[in-house]
Amino acid sequence: MNIVVGVTGGIAAYKTVHLVRLLTKGGHDVTVVPTDDALRFVGLPTWEAVSRHPVTTSVHDDVARVRHVALGQAAELIIVAPATANSIAKMAAGLADDLLGTTLLATEAPVLVAPAMHAEMWRHPATQANIATLRDRGVQVVGPADGELAGGDSGPGRMSEPEEIAQAAQALLSPGDLSGLRVVVSAGGTREPIDPVRFLGNRSSGRQGTALAAEAAARGAAVTLVAANVSGDVLAAARHPSIRIVKVGTAQELGQAMTDAAASTDIVVMAAAVADYRPVTTSDRKLTKDVGGLAGIELIENPDIVAALARGRRPGQIIVAFAAETPEDQAEMLERARGKRERKGVDLLVVNEVGWDRGFESTQNAVHVVGAEGAVVATASGSKAAVAGAIWTAIRRLR
Repeated sequence: MNIVVGVTGGIAAYKTVHLVRLLTKGGHDVTVVPTDDALRFVGLPTWEAVSRHPVTTSVHDDVARVRHVALGQAAELIIVAPATANSIAKMAAGLADDLLGTTLLATEAPVLVAPAMHAEMWRHPATQANIATLRDRGVQVVGPADGELAGGDSGPGRMSEPEEIAQAAQALLSPGDLSGLRVVVSAGGTREPIDPVRFLGNRSSGRQGTALAAEAAARGAAVTLVAANVSGDVLAAARHPSIRIVKVGTAQELGQAMTDAAASTDIVVMAAAVADYRPVTTSDRKLTKDVGGLAGIELIENPDIVAALARGRRPGQIIVAFAAETPEDQAEMLERARGKRERKGVDLLVVNEVGWDRGFESTQNAVHVVGAEGAVVATASGSKAAVAGAIWTAIRRLR
């Protein structure tokens, strides 16, 4: 594929050298278009060496080929990394005062930007408005990450790692069997507060749901990931330009987020572990055992979120539920799964065995996927990423 990599004037430009190397090793034909400011951080000979193409910043070079138009016309993907606050503002305004600007205006190819700037600049309303404008035009955004910045500062604004940008680029170049579909996936475990210190919850890490979201995005879907109390290191696997993350805490918050997202999606995957009950009241102060506060907690049942989603489904929408079981044997586990699929009214039910050392908080999983009339339509075991792939294949076959 013919890829143009635009480099603007940020310290993160040094990471883009590795990005270009990854793309060329992946068999792509890469042309680097730096700005003059970018060359203050990484010199022109480096870009020519890693891309194996001549590099210029000027619209006045190679005029006979009308280079400032030809690059954009020939590109199958344009990546801007790093994309500084200034370059994002210029893109949003349609300015074309250099070779990169004219290339961006002359292309009909997908555009992927990887923002990089200090946290205050990223949070500024002007930058957020410019990013929103670009997204509305179809520009894909990867990152920025939250981490250490230049000068010892820390916060959102760090450019995503080259491997992550390359993965996002590949997804744009080669949409898979879920291309054009909109999906919502829930992940993690809900927490029902008892007081400011304690909650009712479960041990779900969110790894399986996050893996499902990442796999769907890699296969071309537009994904909403509703994450219930999922740690940042687990969510890092879902950093993808096609994934929108919505963070929630309680079952009621999860239910509302899933209902909102399901209104416009083709596939709903309810992988989160939802607390069955919540306290009737939540104390504003820590409850203490000396006054009997903990012994008398009254509980009320939470609504069945996935059953409600199934009852209110859109025409043609697929609903997938999960069940974590502690059965005596496989026969009992499948019997429970078949019963739950019928009661909840879902199309597929993914069941896995959990215990002290399996299922929850593990990088591995083993599942059975139960479909119509109780048939086991798929089984999978191994890493949660591999299991996610098998689940999506089963869903795709159903469609």
